[in-house]
Amino acid sequence: MRNIAKVLAVTGLVTLGLVLNGCSSSGTEAKDSMVAATVNGHSIMLSEVERAINQQTRGNPSTLSQLQMAQARLQVLETLIQREVLFQRAEKEKLLPTDAQIDGVIANQRQSTGMTAEEFDKRLKEQNMSLESLRDDARKDLAITALQDKYSGKIEISDREVEETYNSNKQQFKNERGVTLSMIVVDPADNSADGAPEDAKNETEAKLKIDNIYQQLQGKADFATVARAKSEDILTLRNGENTQFLTEQDLKNNGFPEQLISAFFGPMQVGDYTQPTRFSSGKWYIFKLTEKRLTAENLTLESPGVRQQITQALINQRKQLLNAALMETAVNDAKIVNHLATNMLNNPSNLGLRPAGEGAATTQPTQAPTQAPATSPAGTSSSPVSVKPAASPK
Repeated sequence: MRNIAKVLAVTGLVTLGLVLNGCSSSGTEAKDSMVAATVNGHSIMLSEVERAINQQTRGNPSTLSQLQMAQARLQVLETLIQREVLFQRAEKEKLLPTDAQIDGVIANQRQSTGMTAEEFDKRLKEQNMSLESLRDDARKDLAITALQDKYSGKIEISDREVEETYNSNKQQFKNERGVTLSMIVVDPADNSADGAPEDAKNETEAKLKIDNIYQQLQGKADFATVARAKSEDILTLRNGENTQFLTEQDLKNNGFPEQLISAFFGPMQVGDYTQPTRFSSGKWYIFKLTEKRLTAENLTLESPGVRQQITQALINQRKQLLNAALMETAVNDAKIVNHLATNMLNNPSNLGLRPAGEGAATTQPTQAPTQAPATSPAGTSSSPVSVKPAASPK
């Protein structure tokens, strides 16, 4: 049944969400004055593009070649343009959130980091971000969600559609033999930029931390609570947990030791956890067995959850298509001027960047004109962006 998503998946536009991590802005006064693009006269600054690239490269944009930097800038800017287009459409349709809704998003984000209010504010300052910019991000995300929900809220899926989907994909509807694992991860690499709690930054610190965690678990500490407080993997940092269903082949493909696989399908009982195990990646793991399925089971349309899952997957598919149509319409109605792209066309030999030997990855294109050229409005939607969950350990 876990393959239903593969049968029905349609990738959709992913707007830039709120991320409190190592996206420290490298913006200078010069960058802040550069307009990368305008949407109906609203400026998107080059400093916004640079901050997003810093985030994507974990604070190391200099690792990108000249060509990679140019490509990254165009892609990031296109996403920022699309986001601004949708926000302005939501604003026009009077779908802006209330201050209370924005406050709730900020409070939830602060809570998800596990930081105190003081620590949260300090992290913002370290990243050259302000609470107001965070609120602005929340305002845009909430408005865009409300806009999308307005058009997708009336989707209805018939029983016939559900039955046809099931009958066309019966082979996909099964409970496979496998195990569901919760995990705690300690990584010797520096993950402080991602907000990893008590981050271990080398092999010695990682070994000491995982041993301390194991001692806590042996002292009857709750596994989920310890994971939220100590684990350094991205899924736990984002969602408060990292729980995955894995078949025996999945375990083998992801480098699980044979003795560990044998334990999962053998003597370990649901609720048991492993000793710390170091993988070839250098990361340390402790796994808790939360489900154990020793035989595969074919599912019918009336098996618990099947009909509901198909219905929800079909709704999500329709939503993604409607979101794409909404984006296309909103972009067509907007006046978009991409100064960054124009600058690249005007400087084809270096794509608007200095030569690689002169620090291409960190230098900026020339100042974009503050007035839009006298051209007809143009804007095209890029291919949808898909997000793949983080893989299991290797």
